[in-house]
Amino acid sequence: MNIEFYGPKTHPNAIVIRGTAKAEGIEFYSPEDFPQQIGLMSRPKGYVVPGHVHNEVLRQVTLTQEVLMIRSGRCEVTLLILDSEPINIELIKGDVILLASGGHSIRMLDDTEILEVKQGPYLGSDDKTFL
Repeated sequence: MNIEFYGPKTHPNAIVIRGTAKAEGIEFYSPEDFPQQIGLMSRPKGYVVPGHVHNEVLRQVTLTQEVLMIRSGRCEVTLLILDSEPINIELIKGDVILLASGGHSIRMLDDTEILEVKQGPYLGSDDKTFL
């Protein structure tokens, strides 16, 4: 499968979009209430996304979610979910994962380059607890 949900689909701990995934138009996979939205867009040559600006909207974010895109190499993400066995997910070039809740660790299986996107600002030691 090209889209994988870990945990309940209505509120998953992680969503993986494989590099081979395809979308018709635009498809979002994260629940609408997630502070980090993730989707896939496919448009034909010549298609234009109309010019727009995002409105300033006050949002309260209480949980940092992060998106990792594997640019090269290979790694294994381990999901650490309370009251559950760890789940290992191998990611390769082109794969994207939204880490939505619970803990996680990442082990590089090859020399690996990862693009990471998450909410800011970063609060240093107040932002995370090491397990």
